[in-house]
Amino acid sequence: MIAVTGATGNVGRALVERLAAAGRPVRALTRDPGRAGLPARAEVVRFEPGRPDAQLAGVTKLFLYIQAVGEHTPAFLAAAREAGVRHVVLLSSGIIQEGADETHPIHVMHATVEQQIRDSGLAWTFLRPNAFAVNALQWAPQIRAGRTVRGVFADGLTAPIHEDDIAAVAERALLDDGHEGAVHRLTGPEAITNAGQVEAIGRAVGRDLEFIEVPPDQVSPELIPFVPPHMLQALLKAFEATVGATPEITGTVERITGDPARTFAQWVQDHAADFRA
Repeated sequence: MIAVTGATGNVGRALVERLAAAGRPVRALTRDPGRAGLPARAEVVRFEPGRPDAQLAGVTKLFLYIQAVGEHTPAFLAAAREAGVRHVVLLSSGIIQEGADETHPIHVMHATVEQQIRDSGLAWTFLRPNAFAVNALQWAPQIRAGRTVRGVFADGLTAPIHEDDIAAVAERALLDDGHEGAVHRLTGPEAITNAGQVEAIGRAVGRDLEFIEVPPDQVSPELIPFVPPHMLQALLKAFEATVGATPEITGTVERITGDPARTFAQWVQDHAADFRA
């Protein structure tokens, strides 16, 4: 049995759908099973991170999403090992790399959990994706309401990755041998600016869209809703570093899954309805 925490999140949901479609026993852990909308083949269980024992019974492999478990992570890992879990696949972050700012709050959060997993005695695989294509959904309300998108750093350059490509790598790490102790850095296949992302969305929905750059000192938390307010300034600094920089592009998705990573334009096709009024 494979347990998936964060089962209604972007990556967790895609992973549950993949495992269920493949006929693999999967337990989807979610705080609101009644509204989860997950495949019928999945065993959907109410997630209570402070009471992990029953939720982990019979589980041998675990997909861990940090935000779902939070401060309960050490106890949850101990309970997982006691329950017979052998292997943890962690959705970590590409911010962890040589030369990174180790004081950055996102680095601290993910590096801390990586170390807790190492200390747990469980076998592990760390997935370290960089920019998520799904973060473009932050612009959806503006796009549904008009033809302009206000945002920071129009020329910020990243190689955003489709959430299902992350799930595809997680699936293989959970099902195939040879991923224990591996760190997989994940990116999309090509670089694109923030303004270029908005243009691609416009093409998909049949409307001309314009990116209007907002100075970072004028940014309010509402403009970047997916970022916790206490992390906003650190994230803005990281976003600024993408201007004039060449983003990392890896071939990890294709190497592990056999299929090339999907472009941002392909991601937009999958999510075009989210941007239509």
